Amino acid sequence: MSWCCNLKELPSSIGQLNALQELHLSWCFDLKELPSSIGQLNALQRLNLEGWSNLKKLPSTIGQLNALQELDLSWCCNLNERPSSIGQLNTLQRIYLKGWSNLKELHSFIFQLNALQKLDLSWCSNLKELPSTIGQLNALQKFNLLRCSNLEELPSSIGQFNALQELNLSWCSNLKELPSTIGQLNALQELHLSWCSNLKELPSTIGQLNALQELDLKGCLNLKKLPSSIGQLNALQELDLRGCLNLKELPSSIGQLNALQMIYLGGCSILKELPSSIGQLNELKELDLLLCSNLKELPSSIGQLNALQKLDLGRCSNLKELPSSIDQLNALQRLNLEGCSNLKELPSCIGQLNALQKLNLLRCSNLKEIPSSIG
Repeated sequence: MSWCCNLKELPSSIGQLNALQELHLSWCFDLKELPSSIGQLNALQRLNLEGWSNLKKLPSTIGQLNALQELDLSWCCNLNERPSSIGQLNTLQRIYLKGWSNLKELHSFIFQLNALQKLDLSWCSNLKELPSTIGQLNALQKFNLLRCSNLEELPSSIGQFNALQELNLSWCSNLKELPSTIGQLNALQELHLSWCSNLKELPSTIGQLNALQELDLKGCLNLKKLPSSIGQLNALQELDLRGCLNLKELPSSIGQLNALQMIYLGGCSILKELPSSIGQLNELKELDLLLCSNLKELPSSIGQLNALQKLDLGRCSNLKELPSSIDQLNALQRLNLEGCSNLKELPSCIGQLNALQKLNLLRCSNLKEIPSSIG
């Protein structure tokens, strides 16, 4: 029944649908309330009320939905009265409060939801802080705080999320630091911090995240360095640092990331060099250095990257040469040198890259000749 824009009310007889498992009423703009008989839907597992802009209150009987697993209240911006009976939903696994622009603090009923696995608070732009009691959500696996632009800090109790697998803090532009207790999140697989423009550093405890597979720091404009403990992230597969304009260097410990498959450094415009330890990344498949305009050279150890398939050096305008060891990249399929305006020559051995499928030399204005080995 989604997008029934002219639907103005629901009959009380809806409570007689004893076998109903899913009720989708998203974007029904003219609906203003739910009948109290909704609490009689004993089999209901999913209730979607997304986009009810005229909904001002929920019936207290909603707490009687003993089978409910998912409740979507996204963009219900005028919902001012939230019954405490929601805390009685012992089977509720997912609750979506996305786009509640008037939400300044979380209501206590949230912390009674012992089965809750996913909490979506994205686009809650007036939410400034989270209470320490949020650590009581022991079953929480996914926590979405995308674009909570007024959130300044996280409580230390976040370290109590023993089951948390995904934490999304992207576009939390006022977030200045992470609590050291974040290192206690033993199940965390994905940490998204993209465009946290006031984040200056990561706590050293981040190296304790033994299950972390993806670390997204894209657009963290004030991030100057990574802690050396990052080398302890044994499960890390993807590291995204694109657009970190103030990142000066990578720690040598980065070579300890044995599972790392992708490093994105595009737009790190003051990065001058890569540590030689980067050659130890035996699983690395993709290295993105696009627009690293201050990068002058690559370490010779780059030839040790036996799994590397894609190397992007596009618009590295200060890069003057490629190391001769590049001929050892037996798996390399794509090499982008577009806009490397200071590159004067290619190593003669480049023709030994037998797996190479695409070589981009567009706008290499100082390149005088192509080595004969390439033919």
